[in-house]
Amino acid sequence: MAGSLTPRQGVLAGTLTATAGFVDGLAFIHLGGYFVSFMSGNSTRAGAELTQGDPAGWAKAMGLVAFFVAGVVVSSLAVHVRSSRSVRPEPGGPQSTAVWVSMAFLLLAALMSLVPVLRVAVPPAVAAGMGAVNGTFTRGGEVTVGLTYMTGTLVKTGQHLALALTGGNRVVWLRFLTLWVAIALGSTAGALAYLSWGLGALWIAVVLLAGIAAVLDLRHRRGAVD
Repeated sequence: MAGSLTPRQGVLAGTLTATAGFVDGLAFIHLGGYFVSFMSGNSTRAGAELTQGDPAGWAKAMGLVAFFVAGVVVSSLAVHVRSSRSVRPEPGGPQSTAVWVSMAFLLLAALMSLVPVLRVAVPPAVAAGMGAVNGTFTRGGEVTVGLTYMTGTLVKTGQHLALALTGGNRVVWLRFLTLWVAIALGSTAGALAYLSWGLGALWIAVVLLAGIAAVLDLRHRRGAVD
């Protein structure tokens, strides 16, 4: 969980979360109120759309959920394959493989956005990319830090703040709050970028993720330990 991350890992988690917020902010405007990373929101909207007699809206929301999960599956399989075949697997630290997979989905989305007839496929690809990035922090095949959904993070913020007020660790709650701040600021930046450049703003996220993955790979090859 975020409270146990090293300072370096905390910066990585915050950067990836801000990037996810950036993508979600621009996609939220593009889709007119649907999400590509916050699947609880899409699930609620799907139910609301169905009860209001809008099956197309239900299908849109549930389709994004399905592609998000598909991205998680692809990312998890890629991490497993790379770890099993690598001379130096990445069992304990951040998984650059998950970031590369996320970047690949966003790159595909950015390329499809250039072709008008393919733009309908952009949101599913982006949702898959946001699902994939959640595999960055894993242990034993389980996600330890969720990067694109903040409800649980806010709960942890409140719990650790309560502990701090009763004599417990006084700083841990700030680590959780930082992730929420990162996604909030990222979504604001993404919305502003979309208003300026439209789907072209996806290229910013592609470059950011590629840079992060490259740095993680470099550190991994050097045997660096976080």
